[in-house]
Order: sequence, then structure tokens, then C-alpha cells
Amino acid sequence: MLTNQKVIVKVTDLDKSFQLRKVLENIDFEIKNGDRIGLVGSNGSGKTTLAKLLLGKLDPDKGKVEMADHIKIGFLSQSIDYEISQFTSHTREDIFQFTKELGLNKAYDWNKERMLNLSGGEKLKLALSHIWASKPEFLILDEPTNHLDFKGINWLVSELGEFKGPVLIISHDRHFLDQTVNQIFELENSKIQFYNGNYSDYILEKQRRLESKKHAYQVQQRHIESVESQMQQLKSWSEKAHRDSTKKGTGPSKRQFGIKEYHRAKAKKRDSQIKSKMKRLESELAKSKIEKPIEEAEVKFQFDAHGKRGKRIIEAKNLAKGFDSQPLFQRSHFYINYGERIGLLGENGCGKTTLIRMILGEETCSDGEIWKSESLKIAYLSQDVNDLPADQTPLEALGLTDREDIFRARTMLANLGLKEQHIMKPIGTLSLGERTRVKLTDLLMKAYDVLILDEPTNHLDLPSREQLEKTLSEFKGSIIAVSHDYYFLNKLCDRLLVFEEQRVKRVEKKPEEYLHPKSNKNAESSKEELLIIENKIANILGQLSMIDQKDPQYLVLDQEFKLLLKQKKELTK
Repeated sequence: MLTNQKVIVKVTDLDKSFQLRKVLENIDFEIKNGDRIGLVGSNGSGKTTLAKLLLGKLDPDKGKVEMADHIKIGFLSQSIDYEISQFTSHTREDIFQFTKELGLNKAYDWNKERMLNLSGGEKLKLALSHIWASKPEFLILDEPTNHLDFKGINWLVSELGEFKGPVLIISHDRHFLDQTVNQIFELENSKIQFYNGNYSDYILEKQRRLESKKHAYQVQQRHIESVESQMQQLKSWSEKAHRDSTKKGTGPSKRQFGIKEYHRAKAKKRDSQIKSKMKRLESELAKSKIEKPIEEAEVKFQFDAHGKRGKRIIEAKNLAKGFDSQPLFQRSHFYINYGERIGLLGENGCGKTTLIRMILGEETCSDGEIWKSESLKIAYLSQDVNDLPADQTPLEALGLTDREDIFRARTMLANLGLKEQHIMKPIGTLSLGERTRVKLTDLLMKAYDVLILDEPTNHLDLPSREQLEKTLSEFKGSIIAVSHDYYFLNKLCDRLLVFEEQRVKRVEKKPEEYLHPKSNKNAESSKEELLIIENKIANILGQLSMIDQKDPQYLVLDQEFKLLLKQKKELTK
């Protein structure tokens, strides 16, 4: 049994580079027993690399990773491809206990052919079951909620709450991080920063630190400008004294010599003052120079809806679909109007992706029909990012020939964080997140009436997710979305198509109202209180950015800020 606060991992002075690009530099931290850590950062910042270094799957260029003896690590990889042969006889019983809890009730009956045709969510549930059955003492989970339905997410949150060992979670799922972690490690520009609290606390504290650093930088710049102004004045006086020391005057030569000596001494004094001030400034900056804070690059998306359509654009009547006499859903009736945002909700394997394929005309109905407006132009972003040609570059895969289109595509790829060097590489060498950006660019280049998004935020980093939410809220057409990113789905969708009891039904509710009906009774009363607190927080952040940290009022405001954060956390539990 592990003891509380025992150090499980100690990382010292860790460096790692790939092809001359520094990914991690001077990384130092400890992970203690019971820690709940969220590891965040943009795509390519080194999160998975750090996980592999902890696991010993990569060697550092410098520094070391010390792991407590005989610690059993449960590792969930971002890319999962489990086969039936991995489930050994002595663990099968334990594994299938967990698969049942996760909603895969008949997994023990699956044959090899069934195992080769698993959905992303089913693969993930099997992988999680395999990890839990191995009885790990330390968990490293890389994007554990990608493809996972809400039942699976709730199970995972509950299991992590009971788990006694330390947990390191790499995730872009904000709601999941809020429920599971109490520390955030952020990787940015090859360095690591530490924050206490969950994801929401981290965002507020990061903003406060940025405002504080911007204020300190502005104070420093004003000081530099003041010193440089003084030096410029002294330089001007020195130049005048030098000129006066060489002027030809009138009167006795002795008097002229005395005047010139006076001006030479004056010029020398000014020169000495300039050198002294310059040395003092250089010394100050060497000890405590504040670099200009780097603002997060704004990710920009743009959509254009293609024309205006009639009100009802899709309608299902008595719809049914099944495979090998096993029904997915039947006797289903629903409709979608132009401009609506529809979320698809249901457990893994219930038929969400199959319904999308039916709307796209890629699957036939077993019974009933789906009607679509004839002039409808539909864009589909699938979960699979491995269907892009691996040997082509992003620009080649986009199939663009017009010079203006190529320029637009380059700009969009850059806005999405795909740098020029990546645009020229084969897609097979790109990460999952980078491939998702290529697919999004293809979608963005064209004008559509309907966007069908199947797990659109998988592999996207947090800034890209948040900007995508903002842009989709401005899209004029219809959106049909499958997502297990609770924040994303709840922010975007105001209506649902729910898969339950082998039927698909339309529900006039937001995901939050449907999934948490009891909590919604108190939601309205706490919403107003939360708004007041958020306004106070914003006001205090503004005040903190305007005063010096040495000012006594700064400490008072900072304490009030922390109290408001605590109140907000209580309200958002």
C-alpha cells in the first residue's frame, strides 16, 4: 500500500529535442501519491513526449526521471487499437466486470470478427477495462474522453475519485478536467508552469498572471524610457559642452583657456553620468528583466453559409436500421430545420455514426425513409483522421490549383497553428491534431448549408476548441454534432436527437437540461449569483493590472480575488 504524500516521480532538469527543435527544456517537478494533475498545452507542446519520458519509452537528452520502485503504471495511449489476443485468460473475468460497468454488456461474447469492427468508443472502453483490471498504482491517461460517451465519462470520473494513487491526465476536455484534477501543469514554449486548482481555476489564474506580467512589463518599459530620456538629455548637454570647449573666444588667452577647461570638465562629467546610468540600467535588466508577455495566438475560423433554404431541410419517417437482424434503432421520427444546432446523444454503439452515414446517403434504411432538401450542400467532418493520403502534403491533399485558393488555404492552416514547415511535410508524418487541422481547412474552404461534425474537437488543443465554438455560433446554416466534449456540445447545441430504447427522438432541450434535469432547478438561481461574481473578478483583474505589486492595495485586492475564486468554484461544483 502506497503511503500518502510519498514522492512517486521526480523529474530533474529534463531536456528533449527533435530535429533541432527544443520540445522540453529544464523541466523540474515531483508527482506525489494522491496527486491529481491535468497536463495541458497546445498541440505539439510536448505533452505526449513528456508522458513517454515518464514511462521510459523515450530517453531524455539531458536530466533524469526517477520513479519509485515497483510502481505499476496504467497507461492509456491517445491512439488505441486493442485486439482480442491482448486479453489474457487470467484477466478476462476482471476485464469483463469493467466492460459491463461501462455499458458493453456482451463483450465476453464478441468473436474475433466483432473485435475487428469496434467503434472508437468501444475500443476505448476495452482499453480502460484492461487498465483497471491490471490494478495499477499510478495512472497516465492521454486524452481518455476522446470517443467516450457520457456514461463512460461518468464511470471514469467516479473511478478516478476512488483511485488512491497519483493520476496524470493529458486532456483538452475542460469539463472532465474540472471534475477530476486539482493541479494543472502547463507546457508552453518548451517550459512548464504550475497552477493549483482545476481547469477553470487555471484559466482565471493564468489571466491574472498575464495581466500582472503585462503591468510589470509596462512599468519596466516606462522606467527604461525615463532613463533613456535622461541619457538623451545628458548626451545633448555633453555635446554642447564639447562644442563650447572648442569655441574660439575673445579676450585674454588665459581666460579663454579657463573657459575651455570648464566646458571640457563639464562634458567629461556628462559622459561619465551617461555611462553610469547605462551601466545601472544594464545591471537592473540583467538581474530582473521582464520579457514582453506573449499573447496566445488567436485561432481564426471562417464559414460561409451557401444561400438560404426552406425551413425544414431533413425529415425522418418511421426510420429503422439494423445489421444481421440486430436493430440499432426503429420506428423513429424526427426533423431538422434550417439554422438549428442539433446534438446527437447516445451510448457508444447506439448508431450515431450510422445515422450520419444515412443522412449522407452512404447507408441505406432498413425501413422508413430520410428526406433531404434537394439543393442541400452538406459538409462532413469524420472522427477518422487517418483517411487522408499519407504520402501527400496538406496542400496536395486539399487538391487546390487556383493561386488565390492556395493562398487562402495557407492562411487558414497557419491560423489553425499548422506552420509552414508542416505544410510541406507528408501527412503521414503529422500528429493527429495536425491532421484534424487539414480536414478542418478543407471544410472551411467551401460554402455549406449543413455541417455534420463527428467528434470535431478530438485532437484539437484548447485555444482551437474555444475559437471553433465561437465561429460555429456565428454559422448561419444547420449543425449536426456528435461530441463527448460536454462544454463544446452544451455551448453549441440547443436541441437534441437522443438514441434510447432503440429509437431516435427529437428533444427540445440543451444537453445540460437533458443530462442533469435535477440540477437545472437550482441553475437559474445560481446563474445570477455566478454572473455577479464573474463581474467582480473581471473588475479586480482590471484594478490589479493598473497598480504596482508593492502597493499595499495590491495585496488586499489579491486576497479578495482568491476569495471570489473560491466562491465561484463552490457555485460551479
